Amino acid sequence: MSKIIPFNDALYDYLLATNPTETDVQRRLREYTARMADAELQISPEQTGLIQFLVKLSRAKKAIEIGVFTGYSSLAIALTMPDDGKLIACDVSEEWTSIGRKFWKDAGVDHKIELRVAPALQTTQALLDTGEEGTFDFAFIDADKEGYPTYYDHCMKLVKSGGVLVFDNSLKQGNIVNVAESDLAGRGTDEVNRRAQADPRVTMCHVNVADGMLLVIKN
Repeated sequence: MSKIIPFNDALYDYLLATNPTETDVQRRLREYTARMADAELQISPEQTGLIQFLVKLSRAKKAIEIGVFTGYSSLAIALTMPDDGKLIACDVSEEWTSIGRKFWKDAGVDHKIELRVAPALQTTQALLDTGEEGTFDFAFIDADKEGYPTYYDHCMKLVKSGGVLVFDNSLKQGNIVNVAESDLAGRGTDEVNRRAQADPRVTMCHVNVADGMLLVIKN
């Protein structure tokens, strides 16, 4: 029997009201992005709260993010890390990430964020090639789903023992249970979900938050 309760607007408002309060800059960035045509790419406020909780819990000082969009999740990570923390933020869109830059500066965390506008696999491979294996505390992956299996491989190398990896959209709007052979994004997401569940190198938890989040701790 399902233990998941149905959500209406009142209950969702209550959930947000009893979660960590956004800063003014976080709220403004979220509301700005919500007016965009691609607003569905932005994570939800309760996801932001969970990400900040995990960054704090892991005492992260060095993080990587794959998939920035307008920088709402980047802002959450940077706000939670100490002043000498560093986030390498990977995205291919100069247009979208330029929006985030303004809000990062307003929040006073732009010095913590190193934006790399390039294919993420190119960036992660460069990090591995330059000796940064096992030096990251936290990774948030929310990019092209067909790339998830390789992102998993690269981030498992980049993250140190005890570090945390978070994969967004792990339930694919409920379609993860019936993925077509031609659906490369769905197949990539399903592969990572199942690999993490069977990987003896990790402790994992798959949670029904927003569109699903796969949480992984490297043992």
